[in-house]
Amino acid sequence: MYRPILATLAFILSRDKKSVLLVHRNKRSDDQHLGKYNGLGGKMKEEEDVFSCVRREVEEEAGIVCGKTQLRGTVNWPGFGAGGEDWFGFIFLVENFHGEPLSENEEGDLHWKLISELGTLPMWEGDKYFIPLVFDGNPLPFYGYMPYRNGRPQSWNFSR
Repeated sequence: MYRPILATLAFILSRDKKSVLLVHRNKRSDDQHLGKYNGLGGKMKEEEDVFSCVRREVEEEAGIVCGKTQLRGTVNWPGFGAGGEDWFGFIFLVENFHGEPLSENEEGDLHWKLISELGTLPMWEGDKYFIPLVFDGNPLPFYGYMPYRNGRPQSWNFSR
């Protein structure tokens, strides 16, 4: 039976639109994401809609309030979890925000990274497939499918 964990993932643009705020997951030794850079986000709660979830996660993890936010796409990650759980992610681009971001949270240090250097950072192997679609300027959202096995993507395809 397919019962994915629903989650949000936000990429927050800097005010000059050249950089994105990422968390460097370096705080917990038991973290499945340890050492990787990632957008901000997390699991959706039962009482939330997907936009409420991304707003809450960004505020909890970065201390800022989302302004203009757009859904850039979704990714279905069967087998992604540490125990083989299926995940389904809603990927957002936060174009502006209110407040000043924190420098760290309980998961790691927060850093502004140039969009042009995202391909050089230690990230999930599968991120290289969908992250370019977040920033490509195409007004249509993407709908991706990326099955994982043993912590690695097995394939990638998407439609718009």
